[in-house]
Amino acid sequence: MPKIKTVKGVKRRVRVTGTGKLMGFRAGRRHLLSGRRSKLKRHLRRPGLLSPRDTRKTKALIPYE
Repeated sequence: MPKIKTVKGVKRRVRVTGTGKLMGFRAGRRHLLSGRRSKLKRHLRRPGLLSPRDTRKTKALIPYE
């Protein structure tokens, strides 16, 4: 049985926590930031947990992480 290749783009964008959950960048930090509140921009800076459905799909792309 051949090994499954890791999707490198996903590996760069997602980090696996100690408990097996996935953390990634939050949406809403690319443009039109002048209209957003400072508190929101500050909270969007921190990585967030992926939803359970996204986690299941993403873990298939990084099988050995």
